[in-house]
Amino acid sequence: MSSLKKFFKDTIIYGVAAVLPRAINILLTRLHTEKLESAKFAENTWYFVFAAYFIAFLTFGLETAFFRFFSKEKEKGKIVSTSFITLIASTLLFLVVLLTFNNQLSYLLGFDNPIHLKILTFVTAFDLLVVIPYAYLRVTNRPIKFAFYRISNIIIYAFFNLFFLWFIPYAIKNGITLPSSIIKFHQTTPTVVFIFIANLIASFVTFLMLLPSMFKFGFGFDKKILLRMLTYGVPIMIGGLAYTTNENLDKLLLGDMIGKDQMGIYAACYKLGVFMTLYITAFKLGAEPYFFNQSEKVNAKQNYAKILTWFTIIGAFFMLFVVVYIDFLASFIIADEYFGALAIVPIILLANLLLGVYNNLSVWYKLTDKTKYGMYFSVIGAFITVVLNLVFIPKYGFMASAWATLIAYASMTLLSYYYGKKYYQVPYKMNKVLLYIILSFGLSVLSYYQFKSNYYISTLFILVFISFIYFNEKNEIKTIFKK
Repeated sequence: MSSLKKFFKDTIIYGVAAVLPRAINILLTRLHTEKLESAKFAENTWYFVFAAYFIAFLTFGLETAFFRFFSKEKEKGKIVSTSFITLIASTLLFLVVLLTFNNQLSYLLGFDNPIHLKILTFVTAFDLLVVIPYAYLRVTNRPIKFAFYRISNIIIYAFFNLFFLWFIPYAIKNGITLPSSIIKFHQTTPTVVFIFIANLIASFVTFLMLLPSMFKFGFGFDKKILLRMLTYGVPIMIGGLAYTTNENLDKLLLGDMIGKDQMGIYAACYKLGVFMTLYITAFKLGAEPYFFNQSEKVNAKQNYAKILTWFTIIGAFFMLFVVVYIDFLASFIIADEYFGALAIVPIILLANLLLGVYNNLSVWYKLTDKTKYGMYFSVIGAFITVVLNLVFIPKYGFMASAWATLIAYASMTLLSYYYGKKYYQVPYKMNKVLLYIILSFGLSVLSYYQFKSNYYISTLFILVFISFIYFNEKNEIKTIFKK
């Protein structure tokens, strides 16, 4: 099997591991928006925003550093054990600090209830401890096991969401016998907390499932290896924090500047952009270890170029498809009262597609160990996000946040492409990449603003786009599917 075919095969499996959990999470959004008012949904969003910040900071970029050093170092066992012991130590320190100063930090970080931060602290700890076990499964090409654990996690999370938010109220309403302690707990606990408890249970059970594999890593610690990994990884960590800012600061600022009701509506519609995020995540899970493992091969750069082209083609198709059927898809995902921000969806989809292109282009600074450039690009993107949101939210509301996200990711993509040409020349077909993006977005805008809910004409746009792909890529398609 060729390396490209193996890449696509593994990516499909990783895609299931990424798409199915996120898809279930999207479907849970419908339950959450039905059970929570927009202001309470904003609290839910607030919780998960800080979850993203904690993970981005406390992994220290070691996940990507792990892939880089595991692929080129002879003493692979030391790479695994050193990374794992480092995250154990940082997790224990994090637990001590956050639990000791829980009340003070809850107020400082804007949590409505200290219990929210306390639950998040334990969830973060369990999630940190499985970072290296997950990375090890990916780098050793075990996508099926990886998928099993990821899917198990979301099934547990979904089960307890349904149990707390749907079954218990249904049982109480219909006289189904439940222990009095459960009924009392349900009646005295804010609804949003049950979502956090479900998250905690899922993370804890996943940790227990992966625990046996952790004992295989050993306890060899090499300070020199750690310093080299941190030198490589810390810029990625800073870039990760900047990326988290690009993805989430808009929601925090909207809550502060125009109210949690508007922030909740925006956050709910923003989740519709997750269709593109699903695709990007699936791709990234398969691509990152592939890029490192193939870096020494003769045709590596040509493969990287082909992967970017096909990533863009498929992503552009997803963008058009989601926009064409946005009303239909939204009705399954969010309650009707949250439809007020649907206009952000085409913009967020394009922004996420450009982020995916940026992730592809980022191979150059990861393979040349110039990760500081990734940090620079992400910080510049975060700066653009902050400035545009602060300046334009008061006048344009949540639409300003959507455009700020798009401009930030477009800027990062252009910068990475420009510097990549200088330090690691890959023969990307950027004219073709841009053509597919522009055509797809143009048809998306036309569909949304001129033919919204006219599925006959909008579906015709999809058929035109598919025909255009086939006309331009028919030889490549035949090569890919040729046995």
